[in-house]
Amino acid sequence: MKPHSIGRALGIGMRVAGRIAGQRLVAGAAASPTGSTAAQNRAAGQAAGRATGSIARGIGGFLRPFRRLGGMLWLEVMGAVFFLPVVVFSSTLWRTRASYAHGPDHRTFLVTAGIVLVFLYLSASSFWRARRR
Repeated sequence: MKPHSIGRALGIGMRVAGRIAGQRLVAGAAASPTGSTAAQNRAAGQAAGRATGSIARGIGGFLRPFRRLGGMLWLEVMGAVFFLPVVVFSSTLWRTRASYAHGPDHRTFLVTAGIVLVFLYLSASSFWRARRR
């Protein structure tokens, strides 16, 4: 997301949240206080709940670009973490490469190759999903 798009989304979210919160507060204050105290308290609580919900929606709109950015960052960090076992086990894979078919380290080679392939896939798919967002 481009910087000017993030700023636009933040500005729009804040304006919408402020407008909705102001309308809810004005509507709650303009209500005529008729009936018992319990009814008045209930009406005040409902108005406060609506205002709180409006503010929460506005804040959610404000944080939406950051949620997307955080998700991309999380995927890239996890891709790097998944790449660490590939780096660590690659030396063992290289050392046992002569025993790939038949040899004393045949089982070690197969297990290491499996680990390297799985973590290489996880790392690559994590980076790929981050770029797709």
